[in-house]
Amino acid sequence: MNLIQRAQDILLKPKDTWPAIAAEPATVSSIYQQWLLIVAAIPPVAAFIGLSIIGVGGFGFGFRVPLFAGIGHMVLSYALSLGMVYVLALIVDALAPSFGGTKNPIAALKLVAYGSTAGFVGGVFSLLPMLSVLGLLASLYSIYLIYLGLPVLMRNPPEKSVAYTAVVVVIGFVAMLVISALTATALPGRHMGFGGWGAQPDVALKVPGGEVRIDGSKMEEMARRMEEAGKRMEQAQKRGDSDAAGKALGEMMGAVGGTGGQPIPAAELKALLPETLGGLARESFEAQNNAAMGLASSSARGRYAGGDRRVELSITDMGSLAGLAGVAGWANMTVDRETDGQVEKVYKQGTRTVREQYRKDGSHGEVTVILPNGVIVEARGNGVDPASLKKFVDGLDLARLETLQRPAKS
Repeated sequence: MNLIQRAQDILLKPKDTWPAIAAEPATVSSIYQQWLLIVAAIPPVAAFIGLSIIGVGGFGFGFRVPLFAGIGHMVLSYALSLGMVYVLALIVDALAPSFGGTKNPIAALKLVAYGSTAGFVGGVFSLLPMLSVLGLLASLYSIYLIYLGLPVLMRNPPEKSVAYTAVVVVIGFVAMLVISALTATALPGRHMGFGGWGAQPDVALKVPGGEVRIDGSKMEEMARRMEEAGKRMEQAQKRGDSDAAGKALGEMMGAVGGTGGQPIPAAELKALLPETLGGLARESFEAQNNAAMGLASSSARGRYAGGDRRVELSITDMGSLAGLAGVAGWANMTVDRETDGQVEKVYKQGTRTVREQYRKDGSHGEVTVILPNGVIVEARGNGVDPASLKKFVDGLDLARLETLQRPAKS
């Protein structure tokens, strides 16, 4: 099997490729050796290079995960990912009869292994941490791949694929939380990233240091919207209309991301950044509007400094991906964690989610608030106490940010 060709085929021609995959003779060993051991290594290796070799920096701040900690996280996340693929395949196989399908453990492993290709390949964006959101978009495409593969591999009626996909996705989301929780436990200081969605009632998951709650009330609606957009993309591809296909792909990802629409213009967000911050003068700022594949976001950041104190204050609107803000890995958690040198707290403040993380020596602190409309406000500082950072965030008039109207879709 040509690895690169197979990746291209499943990503670009999934409807033609799934029957070929279904017909191939395979064993658990062959699927792992010829495919999973290679593609599943992309995200952890890229993340190690991005976080431990290249590092994260901006506005005078710089951070690298220590080399040995980075290697440990890479190895652990790789091993857990390989294990979770197998566990998820077992669950897919067990669920098959419930959706009119046929149990077949090898077919289920094929479905999860190849259906996860977009997410695995998208992990390459972790080479540059600032582009990691693009890896998230690639992961969303894996949902569509699984949706297309279910009736082919598990033989369920096509009309039941939406519900089947939704259940598989929520289980996959929980699996991702388990991986994040385990790696965070083994390597303190790492916090959870973004997850995905699925149908079913609310899910509560106990993890080290807190609890994760998943609201499933809107998941089925998202799955239906994803299906409709997928059909439009398929029709556009048949007509050879690449523009319409790209727009439909954006709509499909937007269906998973939420219904936020266009983001608040970056200029409006910039106008909310104060000239001074607790006696610190604003040294620089940047405002950006970003759009790709029908998905858009905006952000504004300001840098403030005075003496040994430095603060970066940012406002980000996920726009068409606003729904993602509500399921950020820690957005549905409650955490109260303390080590010898660091404190982390995640708690609900009404409909908002607040995360505080700071070093006890006062050298660095972060306060982030996710508003219910998908706007994220964050203050990061050196030499500034957590109470001041919280005051800086609250001073942006969060109530007003919650009521700002996004532009209507054009």
